[in-house]
Amino acid sequence: MSQTREPVVLKVEGMTCGGCANAVTRIVKRADPEADVKVELESGRVEARTTADIHKLAESITKAGYAATPLA
Repeated sequence: MSQTREPVVLKVEGMTCGGCANAVTRIVKRADPEADVKVELESGRVEARTTADIHKLAESITKAGYAATPLA
């Protein structure tokens, strides 16, 4: 039985390059390998369709050195 992938949006500060965007994508994929992740580097917006908890994602991204805040 598969879980429903819900859309989540986070504001991530501190991403300055493609490497940063890739690092954030890897963090989301570590929590949910099947997640569909879109990173908008310029705006700091990260959108994902995932089964992972948005608050746990924000915590993991913040621990990696980026300030992540869940958006409504």
